Amino acid sequence: MTVDEGAFWVPNNFLALTPEQSDLETAAAVLIPVPYDSTTSYRTGARYGPAAIISASYNLEDYDHELDVDLSQAGIHTTAALEPHMAGPDAMVRRVAQAVESYDDGGRLVGLLGGEHTIAVGAVRAMKQRRPDLSVLYLDAHGDLRDIYMDTPYSHACVARRLMEICPVVQVGVRSVSREEFVLTQNPPPNLQTFLWNAEASRLPNLQDVLDRLTQDVYVSIDLDALDPSLMPAVGTPEPGGMDWAHLMRLIDSVARHRRIVGFDVVELSPNEGPHACAYTAARLVYKLIGSALAHNRAPLRQHTGAVQEPPTTPSSPFPLDGGRLGWG
Repeated sequence: MTVDEGAFWVPNNFLALTPEQSDLETAAAVLIPVPYDSTTSYRTGARYGPAAIISASYNLEDYDHELDVDLSQAGIHTTAALEPHMAGPDAMVRRVAQAVESYDDGGRLVGLLGGEHTIAVGAVRAMKQRRPDLSVLYLDAHGDLRDIYMDTPYSHACVARRLMEICPVVQVGVRSVSREEFVLTQNPPPNLQTFLWNAEASRLPNLQDVLDRLTQDVYVSIDLDALDPSLMPAVGTPEPGGMDWAHLMRLIDSVARHRRIVGFDVVELSPNEGPHACAYTAARLVYKLIGSALAHNRAPLRQHTGAVQEPPTTPSSPFPLDGGRLGWG
């Protein structure tokens, strides 16, 4: 008996796309689930984040009216989950780098679903090989600037420190640092710029200043604890006073329009530490990152038809300019 697999089986991929819409050869984006949380030091469970994000994505609309983008038409390939390397976080960083390198051909967007923030180091190492002008937009409630933490330089508390050894890092959302980290942010090396976060409107960093410190090719690394715990409590180390959804969308929109997003990660979702809405919010964020990157990037993008086409006409931004400079709206 022949079974029509498309008749009633739910595809286990982001957005539950059909085989045609998720085909690797024609997909404009690739998502790599990385269920790893070996160095977590407070609430564990980020290893369950990728599966929760993918499951929640089944309930997203394929079309986004703000971006005028249908991601099912662009094509997204979701890989199998990357197996954790139990030799230690440095070995896992090398494994992530190898995985990202195998999918990063310079023409498709590659995103990671975490998992703990340490995986970003491997992704940036791999992408830097093709992009000498790469920089990282690093969104996190914590500085992550320790050189070593709990006897490893690859702890989740050391990620930004390792990244700035690879390329320029611009931090936004930081509101919890050690004394040593604070001193470093006030006297930073050339590859580091930290915009400490204060949610009072008069004390928000100017978006234009953030953009001015990013290079043309940008990797966006998002620890979900950058968001306020009232919106995102399901993280390992929640920190009050964070970004709201409008702040985050304004920032992503600005970077996508004025720079080129070449890769990203969304990490530190611990789904058992909060309501199911957190996984849905994380999935929506992944959608927005992919949609913004594909809608605004100038480079030709693959379509699931197999043809190479120019990106769609950039839609008008829902976030207007503030006095000729980019503001939070």
